[in-house]
Amino acid sequence: MITSLRDLGMALRSGELSPVEHVTEVLDRLATDSHNAVITLDAERAVAQATALTAELARGEWRGPLHGVAIGVKDLFDVAGLPTRAGSRVLADAPAATADAPVVARLRAAGAVVVAKLHTHEFAYGPTGDVAATGPARNPHDPSRITGGSSSGSAAAIAAGHLPLALGTDTGASVRTPAALCGVVGLKPAFGALSTEGVFPLSETCDHVGVLAADVHAASVAWDVLSRPDGTGGGIQAPGVAGVRVGVLLDDYWRAFDPALDAAVDAAAETLRARGASVVEVSTPMVGKLAATYPVIVGAEAYATHAAWLAERPQDYQDATRERILQWADQPAREYVDALRAKRRLAAAMRAAVADVDVLLLPTTRLRATPIGTAAIDVDGVAVPVRPQLLDLTLPFNLTGWPAVSVPGRVADGGLPAGVQVVGVRFEERGVLRVAGALAQE
Repeated sequence: MITSLRDLGMALRSGELSPVEHVTEVLDRLATDSHNAVITLDAERAVAQATALTAELARGEWRGPLHGVAIGVKDLFDVAGLPTRAGSRVLADAPAATADAPVVARLRAAGAVVVAKLHTHEFAYGPTGDVAATGPARNPHDPSRITGGSSSGSAAAIAAGHLPLALGTDTGASVRTPAALCGVVGLKPAFGALSTEGVFPLSETCDHVGVLAADVHAASVAWDVLSRPDGTGGGIQAPGVAGVRVGVLLDDYWRAFDPALDAAVDAAAETLRARGASVVEVSTPMVGKLAATYPVIVGAEAYATHAAWLAERPQDYQDATRERILQWADQPAREYVDALRAKRRLAAAMRAAVADVDVLLLPTTRLRATPIGTAAIDVDGVAVPVRPQLLDLTLPFNLTGWPAVSVPGRVADGGLPAGVQVVGVRFEERGVLRVAGALAQE
């Protein structure tokens, strides 16, 4: 099984491997996946598309580096002919979608073959990936531990070596946290950069479409294809950080509970410094107040989406999801509006505080993957709730809308993966991926 998109693309274009052979192999692997990553296989249509793409190659036609490449799609996106169930019994009887979500259609047009819908935390409302109608997703590095969420199946399928690329969504953590916990790459583009049409919403104010990938190159190809009508990988920037200004954050808010995570960031900063970047310290004293707006905004918007179903069929929700949404049922409209106004003001203040750097470098999460179903863990004799530690270092950048990518960091203790986050301040997605690519060369 070729897991590098670069190597896979070369094998497919040269004829060493046909799209039919590749897609069939991937379908066989996904059919026996032991991590609960797969919701639905689309085998018949996938093989039919792969057959057509094989014929195109025989005629000398090539759509680019995704030609014939199998991909997975989080079960929050519409895929024509398949239902979107969003990890919930509420949508158990959902009809098949009549059209692909635009981002899915764009990947198909570039030659990608959708082989499966993948596990999601129920309605994407959670960063752990262990709350869903189909049960928890399992981390390929240790199946007793969480994948992170909510793009749980996408991260697990890539970490298990089944796929080089998958679509996910990110409202506060949902691409980057599972990427970090599973040891893969997760890109959250800038807010609004990719269409959310045909994607079940959690919070229209904070929802982003993103990608999970086996490596930075694959994420860069996917971004180029998705962001440009004619994107074929030609817009990828070569790795290099000479002259780049990298900000490391001083505030206690940004510190991890697991020392391996801060150590991974320190090692990444040294790598970038050695390759010509300047690393400077920055402070964001407003970040706590900015972060406090997040649950108010997302909670209000999630409740608005689910209020009717919660009134009619509350028993069809997972207990944790139902309780989490219902806590916002009686929130006054003024609190929601106040939070939106505070978010705008504080996001502007945060940008001003870090305006002199190109990117920020920080841990993706405060913890590594925890045991499935564990609500709190002991840290130096204190019970620390798991969920906030998987959200707090990522959600500020859903509020600011800045692009961010999580890449695997150096793990000195040889244990579970550690995610390092690169966030664009003056850099857009290609620049952020260029910095991430320099770290991937460690």
